Amino acid sequence: MNQHIGVSRGGKTTKLHTVVDGLGNPLAFLLTGGQVYDSVPAIDLLQKLDITGSHILGDKAYGSEAIRNWITAKQASYTIPPKTNSQNPWKVDWYRYKERHLVECFFNKIKHFRRVPTRYDKLAKSFLAFVYVAAIFKLTQ
Repeated sequence: MNQHIGVSRGGKTTKLHTVVDGLGNPLAFLLTGGQVYDSVPAIDLLQKLDITGSHILGDKAYGSEAIRNWITAKQASYTIPPKTNSQNPWKVDWYRYKERHLVECFFNKIKHFRRVPTRYDKLAKSFLAFVYVAAIFKLTQ
């Protein structure tokens, strides 16, 4: 079973991918190894939700054509800036993009629990369960 522990120059790492709503409340989580590029699990994460009619905000790592086409096929819109080396850059609503900080604020909230940023858990399901506990605790405060 894959425990989502990747190996990089800094050692063993795990990435926590999250979708939050317009208020910064978490909607879905997904774990990957630390060496996995951010755009790889993006569609798997978004498939957990009904995004029809929604507006998706993401950083440059999520700007691949496959992700943008998938979002559009689901009758949703997106604000994802193109990478600086993009061959065909698209227009971005920078005013709307400013709201993307909500996901970073959520990560800062759950990092107050030492087990989240350091991952003491050996099993992925134990780590993800504690992420859920931390998220619920922060939502009830």
